[in-house]
Amino acid sequence: MRYLPLTDADRAEMLALIGAGSIDELFCDISPEFRLPGPIEGLPLHASEMAVERHMSRLAAKNLSAGQAPFFLGAGAYRHHIPATVDHLIQRGEFLTAYTPYQPEIAQGTLQVLFEFQTQVARLFGTDIANASMYDGSTACWEAIQMAGRITKRDRVVLSDGLHAHYVSVIEAMARFTADTIDTRSPALEAEPDTSKLVGSIDEETSCVVVQYPDILGRIPDLRAIAEAVHAQGALLIAVVTEPVALGLIEAPGNLGADIVVGEGQSLGVGLQFGGPYLGLFGCRQKFVRQMPGRICGQTVDAAGKRGFVLTLSTREQHIRREKATSNICTNSGLCALAFSIHMSLLGGEGLARLARINHARAQEMVRRLTAIAGVSCLNDVYFNEVTLVLPKPARDVLQALARRDVLGGVSLSRLYPGTSGLENAMLVTATETVSEEDIEAFASALEGVLA
Repeated sequence: MRYLPLTDADRAEMLALIGAGSIDELFCDISPEFRLPGPIEGLPLHASEMAVERHMSRLAAKNLSAGQAPFFLGAGAYRHHIPATVDHLIQRGEFLTAYTPYQPEIAQGTLQVLFEFQTQVARLFGTDIANASMYDGSTACWEAIQMAGRITKRDRVVLSDGLHAHYVSVIEAMARFTADTIDTRSPALEAEPDTSKLVGSIDEETSCVVVQYPDILGRIPDLRAIAEAVHAQGALLIAVVTEPVALGLIEAPGNLGADIVVGEGQSLGVGLQFGGPYLGLFGCRQKFVRQMPGRICGQTVDAAGKRGFVLTLSTREQHIRREKATSNICTNSGLCALAFSIHMSLLGGEGLARLARINHARAQEMVRRLTAIAGVSCLNDVYFNEVTLVLPKPARDVLQALARRDVLGGVSLSRLYPGTSGLENAMLVTATETVSEEDIEAFASALEGVLA
């Protein structure tokens, strides 16, 4: 039997019920330029399983993966060393298929893991409380904006110019279906974030200000000064952390006045994995907990007085009436949260700080070597493991030439912000603990050759 044993009459009946004339009409919201006009070019229509495997292997061999070459990409997805212990433990049977249970108290192990995860995130972010994870960093950011709107009863959102372009894109896409007004701006190649300009855009209708920390150019904004200005207008400050390892070295956003802190947890325990699945982190002040999306696992004692865990708060639409839900995209990325928590446990506080110092040292070594090349300069003096380099040539052309020399050299800012003037010669470059001295020298030698 086919997986979907439907007849033409069945399909016609379903289409008639929803008011569609054809199956093609179901895809009308997808622009034609993103639809395949026919079968995928290069793939045979009929082939044996072994033939398909060989063909796909040949195609895959054309890729240059992160572990095969000097790798300096970042921009929100970071390559870090993941101890083999993490992969070993998350594949244990009690974890591998675990999801937030709908009869939660039966699964004490899952609840305990999520409870420990929440504790780690809250301490990392400097917030009173954290939830049991979300879908990814960008959607967590949108959820924080919606939460701020519920708290302040306002609908104007101010985004800093240092917020990742992909996060901005998600926010703008979601805001099409709400009453929120999104005040956006593109980044300029300035060594310091323009805090005064950001603060000047806040008014009495502003629900929140969203600031990335460190920002997309690798700069570290003064959250304390921004928080004071935001709170003076009765708004909330949302801090976005795309590189949580940075918090092993710089102050936690919650300690600097951020009301809600969100981020991407991929850096710890979760590999690059071709872009996902990733892990959304979400923390806030205790007084806002009733408006926080997602789930919270709590600790209690059972009838015998023994330690136990419960699902304390769950405000997604699958658990309560849809109109009372705080979110319908607050997916608990349970396995990724587990990997994050195991990696954090292996590091501990001192280990995380040491890892952060290694990252910063690698970035300093990279900057010293690359800025010794004629025409190459570093935009910002204060950074963690990611910086903006300004070149004498268009960055996209340079990066493509580097890739042909088997060096993955960074991300062009004009790729992230197409059409924004002044960014053509700038690229974002990252050095984590996985970068060696040999990698930096290979990068520098290749860059010298390309710029010659």
